[in-house]
Amino acid sequence: MPYLPRMQVAVIGADLLRHPDMNRGMAFTEEERDRFALRGLLPPRVLDINMQETRVLENLRRKDTDLEKYLFLMGLQDRNTALFYRVLVRNIEELMPIVYTPTVGLACQLYGHIFRRPRGLYVSINDAGHVREILQNWPERDVRVIVVTDGERILGLGDLGTHGMGIPVGKLNLYSACGGVDPRHCLPVTIDVGTNNTKYLDDPLYTGLVQQRVRGEAYDALIDEFMRAVRQSYRHTLVQFEDFGNSNAFRLLEKYRHHFCTFNDDIQGTASVALAGVLAGLKIAKKKISELTFLFLGAGEAGIGIGELIASAIESEGVSHEEAIKKCWFIDSKGLITSARGNLQEHKKRFAHDHDSAPQDLLEIVRDIKPNVLIGVSAQPGVFTRDVVQLMAELNEHPFIFPLSNPTSKAECTAEQAFSWSQGRCIFCSGSPFGPVHLGNQTFYPGQGNNAYIFPGVGLGAIAAEAEQVTDEMFTAAAHKLASMVTDEDLANGTIYPSLTRIREVSVEIACGVANMVFDLGLTRLYVIPFLSYG
Repeated sequence: MPYLPRMQVAVIGADLLRHPDMNRGMAFTEEERDRFALRGLLPPRVLDINMQETRVLENLRRKDTDLEKYLFLMGLQDRNTALFYRVLVRNIEELMPIVYTPTVGLACQLYGHIFRRPRGLYVSINDAGHVREILQNWPERDVRVIVVTDGERILGLGDLGTHGMGIPVGKLNLYSACGGVDPRHCLPVTIDVGTNNTKYLDDPLYTGLVQQRVRGEAYDALIDEFMRAVRQSYRHTLVQFEDFGNSNAFRLLEKYRHHFCTFNDDIQGTASVALAGVLAGLKIAKKKISELTFLFLGAGEAGIGIGELIASAIESEGVSHEEAIKKCWFIDSKGLITSARGNLQEHKKRFAHDHDSAPQDLLEIVRDIKPNVLIGVSAQPGVFTRDVVQLMAELNEHPFIFPLSNPTSKAECTAEQAFSWSQGRCIFCSGSPFGPVHLGNQTFYPGQGNNAYIFPGVGLGAIAAEAEQVTDEMFTAAAHKLASMVTDEDLANGTIYPSLTRIREVSVEIACGVANMVFDLGLTRLYVIPFLSYG
């Protein structure tokens, strides 16, 4: 069921109608209107939530652009939380692309120009030494999940500074809509240390500090203070890192993962949903994962995270760690990453393999490496060309083509291109949604490797079990669970993920698995050890 707030009587009359978590609009009953001093403040007729949903959808569908729809829904959330989630949960396939990618990317880019009211909490470098005081300003005392960004790498759009707040807000909307987490337990946070985006520095409507990014010791001290303040302020809280730049994402994850209940969705969540797509696709390819060779275009946090989790899955079939790593090849801005390359970033070194040459052209590299799986995490639109996809189809009966970059404008190829250039034989997964593809007498429904399949369930399980850590094994288990929920009908239709209409079912299944794993590993101080299952 969608989230419905408990009625409280501390606020009455017009103040009640202004309180989004308690406002029910015209759905207040006759008895409630008398009890809460609402008589005369609402039109006389009582309209239940079903009729209110009808009105919302009627108005929403009149909007000409997705950005207008986004603003309409955010306005609804500001007025009536219960109705917002009712509409979102019951129309998730239609509305997820509005409240999250790809529309949220445009909303972030224009954030200062479409700003209506503040959402979430802002912690700036100027607040160093006072972070706990700022957390105390948040009105809710029982915060169970925080999504935090510093805005340096928003989707594939780069440094958006404080305009990246749309990402934590959107992610937490999905925690509630897909995972059933009470919105009152959710806190979006943006860490503002400046921006190196000159467009925003020159924009008088930019919402953040007008200065270059602070790095080094001052930056680390602020993040340290934030993490300590979270622990001091709340009983048990999951912290999800989101859209940090590569230079910080890996090291912050390694710094905090063993000491806090935390994970990085760009690294671990993306890896899990991509692995799930591969596992489901194996049913079509009729191969084992250890028989596949993977080629990644892009060696940032998403790509490396996927490579690490895939290597772990290959190891589970009896392959050594060294050989599993060698199944994953990476291309960065300088070409194929090999052991002969000097000055490699630390996270790339373990995937630098011996090779006779280091070609830079993607087509040449595909011809050389002969991958079964081509994964794009480069934010380079159109780089999976006709020649590249056709070569993949020559090398494989069922080539895996995964253009995972977000938003849609950054996708390495479209679904239509992938299916048509491979004669309908590819196993396809994208980062942003694409519509149905009609090819001859067949219609394909492209699968979207949306992290929303993973992070709400993992987060819900960690919250419920009060996990002290979130491990890679939990994301591997989540991937296997997600892949197991793909039906033969889904695969026949060209999708390697369950329908989004089942996403709450998916989240509960993943949450139960994660929570049980937390207890099995002794990663909680809870004494009661339930066996959790769904259905």
